Amino acid sequence: MNPQDAGTSAGQSEVQAGDESTFEKRKKKIEGRMELVDHVLVVLSGKGGVGKSTVAVNVAGELARQDKKVGLLDADMHGPSTPHMLDLEGTPVAADGQVMRPVEHRSGLKVMSIGFLLRQRDDAVVWRGPLKMNLLGQFLADVEWGELDYLVIDLPPGTGDEPLSVCQLIPQLTGGIIVTTPQEVALSDVRKCVNFCHDIGLPVLGVVENMSGYVCPHCGERSDIFGSGGGEEMAGQMDVPFLGRVPVDPRMVEACDAGRMFVDEFPESDANAALNEVVSTITESAERSN
Repeated sequence: MNPQDAGTSAGQSEVQAGDESTFEKRKKKIEGRMELVDHVLVVLSGKGGVGKSTVAVNVAGELARQDKKVGLLDADMHGPSTPHMLDLEGTPVAADGQVMRPVEHRSGLKVMSIGFLLRQRDDAVVWRGPLKMNLLGQFLADVEWGELDYLVIDLPPGTGDEPLSVCQLIPQLTGGIIVTTPQEVALSDVRKCVNFCHDIGLPVLGVVENMSGYVCPHCGERSDIFGSGGGEEMAGQMDVPFLGRVPVDPRMVEACDAGRMFVDEFPESDANAALNEVVSTITESAERSN
Protein backbone atom coordinates (compact mmCIF):
# COMPACT_ATOMS: atom_id res chain seq x y z
CA MET A 1 0.00 0.00 0.00
CA ASN A 2 1.23 3.48 -0.85
CA PRO A 3 1.48 5.97 2.06
CA GLN A 4 -0.54 8.50 0.09
CA ASP A 5 -3.45 6.04 -0.17
CA ALA A 6 -3.42 4.80 3.44
CA GLY A 7 -6.31 5.05 5.89
CA THR A 8 -8.94 7.69 5.34
CA SER A 9 -6.49 10.31 4.11
CA ALA A 10 -5.89 11.89 7.52
CA GLY A 11 -3.46 14.32 5.91
CA GLN A 12 -6.31 15.86 3.92
CA SER A 13 -8.24 16.68 7.12
CA GLU A 14 -6.04 19.80 7.39
CA VAL A 15 -7.99 21.35 4.53
CA GLN A 16 -11.44 20.59 5.89
CA ALA A 17 -12.34 24.27 5.50
CA GLY A 18 -10.66 24.57 2.09
CA ASP A 19 -10.50 22.38 -0.99
CA GLU A 20 -8.38 19.61 -2.47
CA SER A 21 -6.24 22.04 -4.45
CA THR A 22 -5.00 23.55 -1.15
CA PHE A 23 -3.87 20.11 -0.03
CA GLU A 24 -2.15 19.45 -3.35
CA LYS A 25 -0.36 22.83 -3.27
CA ARG A 26 0.98 22.07 0.20
CA LYS A 27 2.13 18.63 -0.92
CA LYS A 28 4.05 20.21 -3.79
CA LYS A 29 5.72 22.66 -1.40
CA ILE A 30 6.70 19.77 0.86
CA GLU A 31 8.11 17.86 -2.11
CA GLY A 32 10.21 20.91 -2.98
CA ARG A 33 11.56 21.14 0.59
CA MET A 34 12.29 17.41 0.76
CA GLU A 35 14.22 17.47 -2.53
CA LEU A 36 16.98 19.19 -0.51
CA VAL A 37 16.99 16.42 2.14
CA ASP A 38 18.93 13.23 1.44
CA HIS A 39 17.30 11.04 4.11
CA VAL A 40 14.14 11.39 6.22
CA LEU A 41 14.03 9.19 9.32
CA VAL A 42 10.91 8.85 11.47
CA VAL A 43 11.20 7.66 15.07
CA LEU A 44 8.12 5.81 16.30
CA SER A 45 6.87 3.87 19.30
CA GLY A 46 3.73 1.87 19.97
CA LYS A 47 3.27 3.53 23.36
CA GLY A 48 4.60 6.41 25.43
CA GLY A 49 7.21 6.17 28.16
CA VAL A 50 9.77 4.09 26.27
CA GLY A 51 12.28 6.91 25.74
CA LYS A 52 11.47 7.52 22.08
CA SER A 53 12.21 11.26 22.19
CA THR A 54 15.46 10.64 24.08
CA VAL A 55 16.55 8.23 21.35
CA ALA A 56 15.45 10.64 18.59
CA VAL A 57 17.36 13.59 20.09
CA ASN A 58 20.51 11.58 20.67
CA VAL A 59 20.42 9.90 17.25
CA ALA A 60 20.14 13.37 15.67
CA GLY A 61 22.91 14.63 17.96
CA GLU A 62 25.24 11.77 17.06
CA LEU A 63 24.64 12.38 13.35
CA ALA A 64 25.53 16.05 13.90
CA ARG A 65 28.69 14.96 15.75
CA GLN A 66 29.65 13.11 12.57
CA ASP A 67 29.53 16.43 10.69
CA LYS A 68 26.24 15.64 9.00
CA LYS A 69 23.76 18.43 8.29
CA VAL A 70 20.79 17.42 10.43
CA GLY A 71 17.27 18.69 11.10
CA LEU A 72 15.12 17.54 14.02
CA LEU A 73 11.34 17.93 13.87
CA ASP A 74 9.40 17.36 17.09
CA ALA A 75 6.02 16.32 15.71
CA ASP A 76 4.40 15.67 19.08
CA MET A 77 1.72 18.34 19.40
CA HIS A 78 0.71 17.48 22.98
CA GLY A 79 4.03 16.56 24.59
CA PRO A 80 6.80 18.52 22.87
CA SER A 81 9.95 17.68 24.84
CA THR A 82 12.70 18.57 22.36
CA PRO A 83 13.07 22.28 23.32
CA HIS A 84 13.67 21.32 26.97
CA MET A 85 16.02 18.45 26.16
CA LEU A 86 18.16 20.77 24.03
CA ASP A 87 18.02 23.80 26.36
CA LEU A 88 16.15 25.80 23.72
CA GLU A 89 12.99 26.68 25.63
CA GLY A 90 11.85 30.23 25.09
CA THR A 91 13.80 30.60 21.83
CA PRO A 92 11.73 32.64 19.34
CA VAL A 93 11.10 31.31 15.86
CA ALA A 94 12.21 33.73 13.14
CA ALA A 95 9.78 34.17 10.27
CA ASP A 96 9.84 35.96 6.95
CA GLY A 97 6.33 36.15 5.57
CA GLN A 98 5.03 32.59 5.52
CA VAL A 99 8.50 31.06 5.83
CA MET A 100 9.72 29.95 9.27
CA ARG A 101 13.36 29.34 10.10
CA PRO A 102 14.24 26.44 12.37
CA VAL A 103 15.92 27.17 15.68
CA GLU A 104 19.62 26.34 15.57
CA HIS A 105 21.21 24.36 18.39
CA ARG A 106 24.88 24.90 19.28
CA SER A 107 25.63 21.45 17.82
CA GLY A 108 24.43 22.68 14.42
CA LEU A 109 21.09 20.84 14.64
CA LYS A 110 18.17 22.67 13.00
CA VAL A 111 15.16 22.18 15.28
CA MET A 112 11.43 22.86 15.04
CA SER A 113 8.71 22.12 17.61
CA ILE A 114 5.33 23.44 18.65
CA GLY A 115 7.08 24.02 21.99
CA PHE A 116 8.71 27.12 20.45
CA LEU A 117 5.28 28.56 19.62
CA LEU A 118 3.61 28.23 23.03
CA ARG A 119 3.28 31.34 25.19
CA GLN A 120 4.10 29.38 28.34
CA ARG A 121 5.98 26.10 28.71
CA ASP A 122 3.02 24.46 30.51
CA ASP A 123 0.31 25.61 28.09
CA ALA A 124 -1.88 22.71 26.95
CA VAL A 125 -2.52 22.24 23.24
CA VAL A 126 -6.29 21.60 23.19
CA TRP A 127 -6.72 21.07 19.46
CA ARG A 128 -8.78 18.75 17.32
CA GLY A 129 -7.26 16.77 14.46
CA PRO A 130 -7.56 19.30 11.59
CA LEU A 131 -5.65 22.01 13.50
CA LYS A 132 -2.86 19.59 14.40
CA MET A 133 -2.61 18.33 10.84
CA ASN A 134 -2.48 21.90 9.56
CA LEU A 135 0.48 22.78 11.79
CA LEU A 136 2.29 19.58 10.88
CA GLY A 137 1.83 20.48 7.24
CA GLN A 138 3.26 23.95 7.93
CA PHE A 139 6.30 22.49 9.70
CA LEU A 140 7.04 20.44 6.59
CA ALA A 141 6.07 22.96 3.90
CA ASP A 142 6.86 26.37 5.42
CA VAL A 143 9.98 25.71 7.52
CA GLU A 144 13.15 26.54 5.61
CA TRP A 145 15.08 23.39 6.41
CA GLY A 146 17.56 23.97 3.57
CA GLU A 147 20.00 21.29 2.47
CA LEU A 148 20.19 18.41 4.94
CA ASP A 149 21.84 15.03 5.05
CA TYR A 150 19.21 13.83 7.52
CA LEU A 151 15.85 15.05 8.80
CA VAL A 152 14.89 13.16 11.97
CA ILE A 153 11.18 13.32 12.85
CA ASP A 154 10.13 12.45 16.40
CA LEU A 155 6.53 11.24 16.02
CA PRO A 156 4.03 11.03 18.89
CA PRO A 157 3.42 7.52 20.23
CA GLY A 158 0.90 5.25 18.60
CA THR A 159 -0.44 4.91 15.08
CA GLY A 160 -2.96 7.75 14.87
CA ASP A 161 -3.45 10.88 12.76
CA GLU A 162 -0.03 12.51 13.24
CA PRO A 163 2.15 9.51 12.26
CA LEU A 164 -0.17 8.68 9.37
CA SER A 165 -0.23 12.27 8.09
CA VAL A 166 3.55 12.68 8.18
CA CYS A 167 3.96 9.45 6.23
CA GLN A 168 1.34 10.57 3.71
CA LEU A 169 2.79 14.03 3.20
CA ILE A 170 6.49 13.24 2.80
CA PRO A 171 7.58 11.56 -0.42
CA GLN A 172 10.15 8.76 -0.29
CA LEU A 173 10.72 8.41 3.43
CA THR A 174 13.97 6.60 4.13
CA GLY A 175 12.48 4.53 6.93
CA GLY A 176 11.26 4.16 10.48
CA ILE A 177 13.17 3.56 13.71
CA ILE A 178 10.94 1.86 16.29
CA VAL A 179 11.76 2.28 19.98
CA THR A 180 10.62 -0.16 22.67
CA THR A 181 11.52 -1.34 26.13
CA PRO A 182 12.07 -5.06 26.77
CA GLN A 183 8.89 -5.92 28.68
CA GLU A 184 5.91 -7.53 27.00
CA VAL A 185 3.48 -4.67 27.73
CA ALA A 186 5.60 -2.44 25.46
CA LEU A 187 6.35 -5.13 22.87
CA SER A 188 2.65 -5.83 22.31
CA ASP A 189 2.15 -2.23 21.16
CA VAL A 190 5.35 -2.24 19.12
CA ARG A 191 4.11 -5.17 17.06
CA LYS A 192 1.18 -2.94 16.07
CA CYS A 193 3.70 -0.22 15.18
CA VAL A 194 5.63 -2.61 12.91
CA ASN A 195 2.38 -3.63 11.22
CA PHE A 196 1.47 0.06 10.79
CA CYS A 197 4.75 0.59 8.91
CA HIS A 198 4.07 -2.43 6.71
CA ASP A 199 0.50 -1.27 6.00
CA ILE A 200 1.56 2.18 4.78
CA GLY A 201 4.65 1.01 2.89
CA LEU A 202 7.20 2.56 5.28
CA PRO A 203 10.49 0.61 5.41
CA VAL A 204 11.45 -0.42 8.96
CA LEU A 205 15.11 0.43 9.48
CA GLY A 206 15.04 -1.42 12.76
CA VAL A 207 14.04 -1.76 16.40
CA VAL A 208 15.90 -0.15 19.32
CA GLU A 209 15.53 -1.87 22.69
CA ASN A 210 15.80 1.04 25.13
CA MET A 211 16.26 0.78 28.93
CA SER A 212 17.80 -2.65 28.40
CA GLY A 213 19.62 -3.50 31.61
CA TYR A 214 21.29 -1.36 34.25
CA VAL A 215 24.93 -1.64 35.33
CA CYS A 216 25.60 -0.38 38.84
CA PRO A 217 28.31 2.32 38.68
CA HIS A 218 29.60 1.27 42.12
CA CYS A 219 29.83 -2.53 41.99
CA GLY A 220 29.48 -3.24 38.26
CA GLU A 221 26.60 -5.68 38.77
CA ARG A 222 24.08 -5.79 35.92
CA SER A 223 20.35 -5.83 36.68
CA ASP A 224 17.70 -6.33 34.01
CA ILE A 225 15.12 -4.15 35.75
CA PHE A 226 12.79 -4.07 32.71
CA GLY A 227 13.87 -7.45 31.37
CA SER A 228 16.22 -7.88 28.41
CA GLY A 229 16.18 -9.29 24.92
CA GLY A 230 12.46 -8.85 24.28
CA GLY A 231 12.97 -6.26 21.54
CA GLU A 232 15.50 -8.41 19.71
CA GLU A 233 13.27 -11.47 19.94
CA MET A 234 10.25 -9.52 18.69
CA ALA A 235 12.29 -8.07 15.78
CA GLY A 236 13.29 -11.59 14.79
CA GLN A 237 9.71 -12.85 14.98
CA MET A 238 8.49 -9.99 12.79
CA ASP A 239 11.44 -10.20 10.39
CA VAL A 240 12.67 -6.63 10.88
CA PRO A 241 16.25 -5.55 11.70
CA PHE A 242 17.37 -5.21 15.32
CA LEU A 243 19.49 -2.08 15.89
CA GLY A 244 20.73 -2.73 19.41
CA ARG A 245 20.15 -2.40 23.16
CA VAL A 246 20.60 0.92 24.99
CA PRO A 247 21.11 0.37 28.74
CA VAL A 248 19.62 2.51 31.49
CA ASP A 249 22.03 5.28 32.47
CA PRO A 250 20.90 7.79 35.13
CA ARG A 251 23.22 10.36 33.55
CA MET A 252 21.07 10.29 30.41
CA VAL A 253 18.08 11.39 32.48
CA GLU A 254 20.17 14.13 34.11
CA ALA A 255 21.49 15.33 30.75
CA CYS A 256 18.01 15.51 29.20
CA ASP A 257 16.59 17.35 32.22
CA ALA A 258 19.48 19.83 32.11
CA GLY A 259 19.17 20.42 28.36
CA ARG A 260 22.53 18.82 27.55
CA MET A 261 23.24 16.32 24.78
CA PHE A 262 24.11 12.97 26.36
CA VAL A 263 26.24 11.88 23.40
CA ASP A 264 28.41 14.98 23.95
CA GLU A 265 28.55 14.79 27.74
CA PHE A 266 29.38 11.09 28.19
CA PRO A 267 31.07 9.79 25.03
CA GLU A 268 32.73 6.87 26.86
CA SER A 269 29.53 5.47 28.42
CA ASP A 270 28.03 2.09 27.52
CA ALA A 271 24.78 3.81 26.56
CA ASN A 272 26.63 6.12 24.17
CA ALA A 273 28.49 3.19 22.63
CA ALA A 274 25.12 1.50 22.04
CA LEU A 275 23.69 4.65 20.47
CA ASN A 276 26.76 4.93 18.20
CA GLU A 277 26.15 1.37 17.05
CA VAL A 278 22.49 2.17 16.36
CA VAL A 279 23.44 5.26 14.33
CA SER A 280 26.12 3.37 12.36
CA THR A 281 23.59 0.71 11.35
CA ILE A 282 21.01 3.37 10.43
CA THR A 283 23.46 5.33 8.26
CA GLU A 284 24.61 2.17 6.50
CA SER A 285 20.99 1.25 5.73
CA ALA A 286 20.19 4.79 4.63
CA GLU A 287 23.18 4.97 2.30
CA ARG A 288 22.26 1.62 0.75
CA SER A 289 18.74 2.92 0.09
CA ASN A 290 20.11 5.74 -2.13
